[in-house]
This record gives sequence, C-alpha cells and structure tokens, in this order.
Amino acid sequence: MFRSAHKLRSRPSLVFILFIWLFMNVIGAQGAIAPAAKKTSTSTADHTKFEVLQQEFATAPDVTKACLTCHTEASKQIHKTTHWNWKITHPETGQVLGKKRVVNSFCGSITTNYARCTSCHIGYGWKDDSFDFSSEENVDCLVCHDTTDTYKKFPTAAGHPTYVDKPFPKKSKKIWKALDLTKVAQAVGKPRRENCGVCHFYGGGGDGVKHGDLDSSMTNPPRTLDVHMGVDGLNFVCTECHSTDGHDLKGSHYTSVGKDAHGIDIPGRDDHNRASCESCHGDKPHEETINNKINDHTNKVACQACQACHIPTYAKGGVPSKTWWDWSTAGRMDATFVKIVVQFSTLLCL
Repeated sequence: MFRSAHKLRSRPSLVFILFIWLFMNVIGAQGAIAPAAKKTSTSTADHTKFEVLQQEFATAPDVTKACLTCHTEASKQIHKTTHWNWKITHPETGQVLGKKRVVNSFCGSITTNYARCTSCHIGYGWKDDSFDFSSEENVDCLVCHDTTDTYKKFPTAAGHPTYVDKPFPKKSKKIWKALDLTKVAQAVGKPRRENCGVCHFYGGGGDGVKHGDLDSSMTNPPRTLDVHMGVDGLNFVCTECHSTDGHDLKGSHYTSVGKDAHGIDIPGRDDHNRASCESCHGDKPHEETINNKINDHTNKVACQACQACHIPTYAKGGVPSKTWWDWSTAGRMDATFVKIVVQFSTLLCL
C-alpha cells in the first residue's frame, strides 16, 4: 500500500520535470533560430554615401560648408535663435537679456574669458567682440548632431575642437586627441541627450556645477531619477519637450511659461511648444476624486506649481552641484592694490 501511494505521488513529479525539460529545450531552440534583431537606423539618409562628406576635413567649419550644400537654410535658421546670439529682447519689458549682454553672479561676463565661455557656443571662433555672427560656416552642426560620442569642443578654443593632439590642462599628461571629422560628419543624426549635455551638463566649468538638475547622470538615467527620460520608462530625449521649429528650441529661461495658453499638444498646434507641464498633462492632471483641490492648487502655489511638489530636490543623481559662489572674496587686494592677499581658488570658469 505504501509503495502504491508512493508511485502515485511520484508520477506527477516526473511529468512536471519532463514538462520543464521540454519547455526549456523549446525556448533554447527558438533562441538559436531567431536571435535578437540588430537595432537599425530609422534615418532616410546614409551620410556615408554623400560624396561631399567623403573627404578629409581640415577644420570643423569645412564640415559645416559641406552640410550647407544640402541643408541650405540651416545656418540662416540658427542665426535667428537665442542659442546662436546669446541675447534676447524680452517681449514685455523690451530689455535686452542673454549671456552676451548680462553680468550675473555665477560666471560673471563672457567678456572676461571669451575663448573659454564660448566653448559652449554653437559656433566656431567667438574669441572676442569681432566675431562674425552673419557667417554661415561659423555654425557648429556637429555639436548637436554627432552620434559617435567622439566630438568635443576644446575647452579654450572659442568653440573649435582640436585639430592636433595637445595636452589640457597645459603641461599635463592628459592629451586631447585630434578628431576624425570625416567619421563624425558621416555619422550625424537627431540630437540625443548626450548632445545637449555636452554644454548643459557641464556649464560653469564642471559636471553639474551650474545646473543642479542637469548633469551626466541624465545621460542614461533610471526612471527613479527622471520619470520622462528614464531609459527603463519613456526614454525621452530633450527635444521631446524642448521641440524645435526651424532650429528654434522652445523653453526659454527668459520667457518661461507658467500656464500653457494652447492646452494639450495636438497635431496642428501652431506654437510647436511642449516646454510646459500643461502642454502634455493639461490643467487637471490629477484624478477627479479626493484630488480635486490639488487640481485647483495654482490659486495658492507659485506659477511653477508642478515643480513645487514633483521636483522637491535636485542634484540627486550622485553628482554634486554648486549652491553658492561668493565673488566677494575674488582677488582681494592689499592696501597698496599691488598684491592679491585673498585668491578665489575654486573659480572653475577660468
């Protein structure tokens, strides 16, 4: 009796083991037959096939000249943007603002160090106030469209990359390699987080220094760090919200929008702007239950109300940020005004 019961109990176990064995072998066979497909480009143009790009480029402006043979209006569009001019006339006050004009308490003024500051300009050669803003070949196409992750502007070359191997900092053993401009030119594509981050992650002279909410941790962030750009979530790129129309990026610091006058972004919307929370989430983002008052919170909370609750902290990706820059101790002179007795040693911009 005992042996019979044992046999009855063991048969289901044997069947279960055989089922698992068969299942694993089928899955293994399918994996061998159909390997994961390679990620392919969705671009309609293969830039390696363009004859104008099949040459050795001596300088980056030479690449721009080649780009303009097809993209004839690109530089003209760039010339109209704040990205290019670093100035903007405020539509309500008439004030002329922007990095080109203002003196701020963080980086001072670009006139104190043109070549370093303009290494984050989308152009080439802005080393002094004689820069030609009308030159189409001075526009830097590659900084926004490189997909090789090799394109870098040299820190003190007024927007140019380096064309020969050179040490930086000077007399150091760290060598900046000359770029293969042909390789970069043949691999251009749509802007990615990495492209925007070249300047915006490293503003102020270092990773995360100037903007506590923008640093290298945003290159491939998890959803817990950024709900929109998280690679395990929506995986947005910056231009998903900072959309463009004729190379003009939306979402200006100087003309920020607290309330979206156009409502949720839909096809045919004429302002091409998603750079506000309302443009995607509407003016009643919370469920109409106990959250009714939350949807009415803008009558008490500042106009940037979403950030007040949904972005309570910054510099949370593991990269520290600067919160205070005391310029009052910068280069304090002695009574004779000959000798500096206090020196600001942490000035990263210089």
